[in-house]
Amino acid sequence: MADAKVIPFDDDRSRGAGQRPQRRRSGPRRPGDGAKVREVKAVPGRLNGDVPEGAAPGAEPLDAGAVGPVGADDARPTGPRGAGQGAAAESASVPEPRGGGGGGWDRRIAGGLAFLRRRLTGEYHVDDFGYDEELTDQVLMSLLRPLYEKYFRVEVKGIENIPADGGALIVANHSGTLPWDGLMMQVGVHDNHPHGRHLRLLAADLVFMLPVVNELARKAGHTLACAEDAEALLERGELVGVMPEGFKGIGKPFGERYKLQRFGRGGFVSTALRTGSPIVPCSIVGAEEIYPMIGNAKTVARVLGIPYFPLTPTFPWLGPLGAVPLPTKWTIQFGEAIPTDGYPPEAAEDPMLMFNLTDQVREQIQHTLYKLLVQRRSVFF
Repeated sequence: MADAKVIPFDDDRSRGAGQRPQRRRSGPRRPGDGAKVREVKAVPGRLNGDVPEGAAPGAEPLDAGAVGPVGADDARPTGPRGAGQGAAAESASVPEPRGGGGGGWDRRIAGGLAFLRRRLTGEYHVDDFGYDEELTDQVLMSLLRPLYEKYFRVEVKGIENIPADGGALIVANHSGTLPWDGLMMQVGVHDNHPHGRHLRLLAADLVFMLPVVNELARKAGHTLACAEDAEALLERGELVGVMPEGFKGIGKPFGERYKLQRFGRGGFVSTALRTGSPIVPCSIVGAEEIYPMIGNAKTVARVLGIPYFPLTPTFPWLGPLGAVPLPTKWTIQFGEAIPTDGYPPEAAEDPMLMFNLTDQVREQIQHTLYKLLVQRRSVFF
């Protein structure tokens, strides 16, 4: 079958913040109450019992829950401070509630309601490729992040090799029977890059033939693995990811793990040369062992119209439970960028140059894979 590039199926930031409700103050004392008012000394660092300096005699002490009217500037989220600390630094007029829990939940709820309102009213932006940045940031990344942080415990190295701005092409190895590696690489770039860049992955046409996966892939910023789409994204200054091994890499037997397959015809190099975008090699260790593929039911694959039908120690013998990946420990390393802006425009049509650059990228990824495997203590730790 024809070569395919990649099959990637691949904190929750509130855009609005709710205001704290104003706590009702007690009314003025009526004559005859008989209560004696004694002077209260201000104790630095305390919330309850503090009287603002310069306040009139008999002023009511500040309470952790007694908050006056909140302005627009006070509705911003606070930084990662401890419970009840740094309230004066954040806002001189509104003390932080003790424990910091109520205000945070108020903001989250308000942000979630604002997000739902924008989705219902259509007040959100989708580009001509179908990419929905807000949905990706607030929903899709939040769903993938626990898998990234807790299950696979991904460690990212060399993130500084990804440019701060402008177009760049990230080229990575592909493995794992199911394309979790593309998704984890996308989360890794999004959460670790100092400029919060988004990775736009090139996907095989099979991804866009599946009903639900098609919509999710478009919303997450993925597009068809073709030269036209890749060039358009790179010229816009986007970060584009490609896995040239395609189905040959993701569907290879367990006995050939971490041995790179052929990188197609080098079309990604031609695209990088046309746009003058640097090529960033990426090596992923840990994905090969999540579904140890010990066999391939080719007849079933032909009937279903898919490239391969994997047989693993758990699938299909355990049914849906066999589709749960093993909790391996992952490492994703980005290598030094290979510049392409120094070549003339006609270099994109030079087959020897494309072959040499393709081989250079492939060898750099393979060498890094071997290096990471030597450093790895265990598959699971």
